[in-house]
Amino acid sequence: MFTCMYFHAPVHINVNPFFLFLSHYLSHLTLLSQMFLVALSFAYFAKALSGSYMKSTITQLERRFDIPSYLIGVIDGSFEIGNLLVIAFVSYFGAKLHRPKIIAVGCVLMSIGTFIIALPHFIIGRYEFETSVRWVVNSTLNPSPCPVGSPADFSQVKTSDYANFLPPGCESESNLSMWIYVLLGNVLRGIGETPVQPLGISYIDDFATEENAALYVGCVQTISVVGPVFGYLLGSLCAKIYVDIGFVKMETITITPADARWVGAWWLGYLVAGVITLLSAIPFWFLPRSLPMSGPRGPEKCTAEQTSFIKDSPLLKHKYPADDNTSFIEMAKDFIPTLRTLLAHPVYLIYLCVTIIQLNSLIGMVTYKPKYIEQHFRQSASKANFLMGVINIPAVALGMFSGGLLMKRLKLNIMGAARFAFGTSLIGYFLSLFFFAMSCENAKVAGVTLSYDSVDTISYDKHSVFTACNSNCFCSASDWDPVCGENGITYVSPCLAGCTSSTGSGKSTVFSNCSCVGVAGNFTASTGQCPHADDCDRMFRYFLALSVVTSFIISLGGTPGYMLLIRCIKPQLKSLALGFHALATRTLAGIPAPIYFGAIIDTTCLKWGQKRCGGIGACRIYNTTAYRYVNLPLRVLWTFPSILHCPII
Repeated sequence: MFTCMYFHAPVHINVNPFFLFLSHYLSHLTLLSQMFLVALSFAYFAKALSGSYMKSTITQLERRFDIPSYLIGVIDGSFEIGNLLVIAFVSYFGAKLHRPKIIAVGCVLMSIGTFIIALPHFIIGRYEFETSVRWVVNSTLNPSPCPVGSPADFSQVKTSDYANFLPPGCESESNLSMWIYVLLGNVLRGIGETPVQPLGISYIDDFATEENAALYVGCVQTISVVGPVFGYLLGSLCAKIYVDIGFVKMETITITPADARWVGAWWLGYLVAGVITLLSAIPFWFLPRSLPMSGPRGPEKCTAEQTSFIKDSPLLKHKYPADDNTSFIEMAKDFIPTLRTLLAHPVYLIYLCVTIIQLNSLIGMVTYKPKYIEQHFRQSASKANFLMGVINIPAVALGMFSGGLLMKRLKLNIMGAARFAFGTSLIGYFLSLFFFAMSCENAKVAGVTLSYDSVDTISYDKHSVFTACNSNCFCSASDWDPVCGENGITYVSPCLAGCTSSTGSGKSTVFSNCSCVGVAGNFTASTGQCPHADDCDRMFRYFLALSVVTSFIISLGGTPGYMLLIRCIKPQLKSLALGFHALATRTLAGIPAPIYFGAIIDTTCLKWGQKRCGGIGACRIYNTTAYRYVNLPLRVLWTFPSILHCPII
């Protein structure tokens, strides 16, 4: 995993040229420098793994805690809130203190926060999903899917005497929502992550030569993108495992991982991620406060190009002396003037605006992309996470490393890096427009996406699911217990399909005499939604291919853009510039983007689930056409202004 950071293998005739190339550039580093690169890469890997695992569990958290997407956006954005609380001070004061130990403390806090996220699983009861026979109590018989009654009778009972039908334990259930613990744990994880990036990158730039710094930063960032590969694969594995594994008999579980009510073992991955993050803190305790530079450096002047970007550039005889003895009060007095100098830099300010705009699109897309794959192409959460991990994320990792390599090989200066980043963004923008043509039709659900007489009409209310064929059934309009009829149409529940009897048990249950499935009334239905059409599978493959190509091209400009940020300012301001950049992007992109993306996604929900003790729960089915029309244009509209700003740099 850390081959690109630490390579001392003897050269043989069969050695890969890629590793020989890295060995040539890394051989100039001291042992401590190599140790720091490995340690920082592992810390980047750990934080990226836990962050991507969080995004892979958004649908699991929605279903487990019965919350809408916008609340998931709040939970996801709480990580950025944790960063926001301390990042400016950590970046400024941390650059003048013992940076490796500060990074070690941050890794420990990240680990504790990750463990707190998993805590609710151990303090709440077992997961109980919706079922159409939930309202039948004190009965030892297997009830008929279609009990005799009328919809009007059921509505009257629910509104007038609802409390009598609440499941046992609801009266004493705590009013404290368990997702609060997930949010607080994520805030602490964000606080712990704060020093890793600004202090780690500035530490590298202190001991690396200017020509090799881009390669080292690109290599570390590549490892950080490898982290999400394992994060999404871990999410895929845990999504296959039932949430209460070991405490329930799996043969009694009547739903599959493809069901909208399925909740995987989301808590298990957080325990794994917490242990890995804790281990990443160990090496930093043994590193010195500063490192010798790799190779002799005499006094050097700024290049003519740097001078045009850095006002009043002095002779830079060495990097910023992190071990200078400066009192805390003196550092505090100098903070505001230093920040004012940084924000007065026009190139830095424009670059900051560009990245804020781009990250609004990127964060919204990454947060809900697995959910988009689940809903639009009707894939399981496990498969969506697996594909993100093995197809999409490696393309991003390869693109980021290739960008650093190209910058090294082409010897790109500041303007060259800006033009390169602009070109990749422009190409990626035009490629993303093709996503509009990749669509699948809505699932055929009676009373939700089409009427019972098979007329296309996308709307839902509790009256639209009642019709003549189930008029004699005592059904609930709130439950979501889908069955697939012989006619290829999904019904909200066996009761609303008019089924009067059933055979078999568990996942193999078959409902018969379903009056709504066929005119004769002797048609059957099976558990679960009907499979989607074959043409949707073909469109899904096109979607994945375009997603890989687009991700690779856009990520090519990642490392050159990052080096532009470092090189356009005075070396003394590196840590503060990186920290304030992270603070601004988290405040204006990382926090709001998941929330408003989630709120917009919620507007496309057609059928909301119901909480065990009453109230609206997680969404069960979306209008996929509307989902695509609000999701993709929002990403494109955010990307376009950032492209217009790039030529200004």
